[in-house]
Amino acid sequence: MVEETGEGQTETASASNTPPEESLSGSNTSDDTPTSAPAVKTNNAEKLNFLQNIEVQLAVEVGRTNMTIKDLLLLNEGSIVELDQMAGDPLNIIVNGANIAKGEIVMVGDKFGIRFVEISEAEKIAQSL
Repeated sequence: MVEETGEGQTETASASNTPPEESLSGSNTSDDTPTSAPAVKTNNAEKLNFLQNIEVQLAVEVGRTNMTIKDLLLLNEGSIVELDQMAGDPLNIIVNGANIAKGEIVMVGDKFGIRFVEISEAEKIAQSL
């Protein structure tokens, strides 16, 4: 229902003429609690459970720089390229091309590892997948 306000504007009335049995939810519940919020959380949880066994590529980015093709062609063994990342700064942890966290290099036996020091929210990570 649309009502005219005193200033020539219209507002939608908050009361509904739809009987409870014809509501959009299709359920005829006696209480006024919303039923969509838990369904959304369950739906997101189900999506994440479904995705848990999919493999992704995790990469650690030490730094970046821009150079001309001329400079690139001049590189050889022993060449050093300065990167934008400062020594000691957290490194970007990238999953499937999306930056999802920051971390620091650690040694795991005789291999490199990464310790997560800052992680994006789970929803942002899920959206990037």
